[in-house]
Amino acid sequence: MPVDKSQYLSDVWKDGIFKDRVVFCTGGNGSICSAQVRALVHLGADACIVGRNAEKTEAVAKDIATARSGSKVLGIGHVDVRDPESLQKAIDQCVKELGGIDFLIAGAAGNFLAPISQLSTNAFKTVLEIDTLGSYNVTRLALPHLLASVKKHNTAQTPSGRIIYVSATMHYTGAPLQTHASVAKAGVDALAGNVAIEYGPLGLTSNVISPGPITRTEGSERLSVRPRVQNKRIPLGRAGTVKEVADATVFLFSDAATYVNGVVLPVDGGAWRTGAGNPGRDFEYPDFILSGEEVTGTKGSKRKGSKQGAKL
Repeated sequence: MPVDKSQYLSDVWKDGIFKDRVVFCTGGNGSICSAQVRALVHLGADACIVGRNAEKTEAVAKDIATARSGSKVLGIGHVDVRDPESLQKAIDQCVKELGGIDFLIAGAAGNFLAPISQLSTNAFKTVLEIDTLGSYNVTRLALPHLLASVKKHNTAQTPSGRIIYVSATMHYTGAPLQTHASVAKAGVDALAGNVAIEYGPLGLTSNVISPGPITRTEGSERLSVRPRVQNKRIPLGRAGTVKEVADATVFLFSDAATYVNGVVLPVDGGAWRTGAGNPGRDFEYPDFILSGEEVTGTKGSKRKGSKQGAKL
């Protein structure tokens, strides 16, 4: 179903600025990443989004395509970012059908709430593999195409060869119940910085967007019983929107950010400075930790008799 432009993109951007560009996005069927891709498609890009759930990924791709008449948006399912072979097949299909890859968004992630005492080695490992290893895998496989894009048509007016990693802010200060995600996202930030150093001389830019509390997303629903209770701890007094993350994405991929490289950009209203990205009153610190209770009441809770609650 078509989404009103005001929900995913500001009016300041000029139509067509990403004409003939192709974006490849992992995690593209999620709330935040789909808004990022939708904004780019609205402004002229074609896109390929990948995910594990084929039905959902294909449906979201069709929905994103309504952002601009004549756009091409591929949705490729059964892709696990931990599996280089499945990623390679998706990248090959993207290049074959859309002509190349000019922009990369690495946004696949898994998360849940759990204290270390209830965090299994396998659960910890799984989140690191999805977030950090998955970001590395797609970077390594997409780099030849990004470099080819730079050689083909990168100019200040029509940029290409750009990467955005979708990270988070909890590892800046640490966060209870989020040890696994904090370590994983710290690795994503480090990866982005090294890519900027090694591939900047070849014309690529590598930057990070770190969303804070964002309303009406799968993450906010899974990781909080009451998603809005922390707003008073956010300096701007409210949670963010997916449009604000999408606008930051457009900026970093546009010619306005030609000289921006190796940057971590929090889009969180200053929330990380007050710890507003923490679970908050749902699981009050340190009382909840000291209680020894299990996390319950969220979609991202550990469920007895099942795998720990990462969205994989």
